[in-house]
Amino acid sequence: MMVNEAFVTDFTDEEMEVYDSILDTIGDTPLVRLHTIGSDLSCQLLVKVEFFNPGGSVKDRIGPAIIAEAEASGRLKPGGTIVEATSGNTGVGLAIAAAIKGYRTIFVMPDKMSQEKILLLRAFGGRVVVTPTAVEPDDPRSYYKVSERLVAETPNAILANQYHNPENPRAHYVSTGPEIWRQTRGKITHFVVGMGTGGTISGTGLYLKEQNPHVKIIGVDPIGSILYELHRSGKYTKAEGYKVEGIGEDFLPGTTDLSVVDHIVQVNDKESLLMARRLVREEGIFCGGSSGSAVVGAIKYAREHNLGPDDVMVVILPDSGSRYLSKVFDDEWMRENGFLERAWIDVRAQDVQFAKPDQGLITAGPQDLIANVVSKMKQYNVSQLPVLDDDGRLLGAVTEIDLLNHMLVTSRATHDPHETIESIIDRNVPVVRPNTPLETLMGIFSHHNAAIIATGDQVQGILTKIDILDFLSTQVK
Repeated sequence: MMVNEAFVTDFTDEEMEVYDSILDTIGDTPLVRLHTIGSDLSCQLLVKVEFFNPGGSVKDRIGPAIIAEAEASGRLKPGGTIVEATSGNTGVGLAIAAAIKGYRTIFVMPDKMSQEKILLLRAFGGRVVVTPTAVEPDDPRSYYKVSERLVAETPNAILANQYHNPENPRAHYVSTGPEIWRQTRGKITHFVVGMGTGGTISGTGLYLKEQNPHVKIIGVDPIGSILYELHRSGKYTKAEGYKVEGIGEDFLPGTTDLSVVDHIVQVNDKESLLMARRLVREEGIFCGGSSGSAVVGAIKYAREHNLGPDDVMVVILPDSGSRYLSKVFDDEWMRENGFLERAWIDVRAQDVQFAKPDQGLITAGPQDLIANVVSKMKQYNVSQLPVLDDDGRLLGAVTEIDLLNHMLVTSRATHDPHETIESIIDRNVPVVRPNTPLETLMGIFSHHNAAIIATGDQVQGILTKIDILDFLSTQVK
């Protein structure tokens, strides 16, 4: 067999590229730019994809740190058992380190967690105890109290105690924060993360503020959790149920430092879970419901505060969608819980476009006169037009509202009849692909009146709210 000499290298004095254990692969997760989601924003929207960790979540960072401290303090001895109240991800982080070090594990989980998480923890050899979700934290049946009881009943056992263990935020202070600062070359202006134990936001936020006190730290809290109101008014409220897993709390964990947090955004289940589905279908990022929450919260904050081109927003995506196949990514489960309408299933942007009367693609150019563009809108009975350059590449859109506002602030005496639309182009118009699901369009139209269908810079069409209504009306039997 001939050997291609172009690929022959002298490795004589080089060591093999091998990690000593799987624990050494934790961290240095990638920072990825979102292109379709949030395309109407002026700021840079970046996500830190934590499912690249070996256990598939951001919680891999704290498991080894918690165990190492327990060993160093003498609380955890050889052959011991680690008990933890967890929504699943922290359990996996602990289970990885426990498997290598030879410890037994017992994990206590609320019953709203997905079956995938339970099976995953059992795959690592952990014992899983499931407890009711809808009970107060101090109820003997709560997963906090059951965990404490199991520690007391089990010889040589410790409670990992992610909700009060300072190793939780410290792990993010020494890893997540420095990674983001290095990856953005210190250009980060806003850090966004869903709040649960508060370890990620507290540790990472503290590090980033030490580097630049002007960095804004933004938490995301599901409606039903108490953290938003507690941060806003200092008052405790009664927690209510919600479906998103892994974030939100019914008490204030000791690992949450609210003094680090500048702002908390509330999100609901539906927008969170639909955003998770958008992330995989439009960006190819297969993440869980709390990732959807974080992205929704980031976009809400960016719109409310009018973030601009100099703003760099980094959002933590905590875990993989593989743990929610039976929930977020199951159409039947989504419909049963009121998060997905039957008419949305398998309908794409191109389906709605094809259903419209065929009058060709009506566009404008940046040098078109305002008067001519108004005439074109009237001729074709449209309220907005994509604006293309001479090579047919998308520049943005011009709408009748923008034209009207411009004309109203320009007096008749000063209005130039030869004025073009160039200064009126909306360059942050939402852009979707032909295969974008209808559920995604519905989310876009909650904030916008139109979306442009394009592949790259090449425009195929434009959709409005009335186009969606017309299409859905034809589906009613």
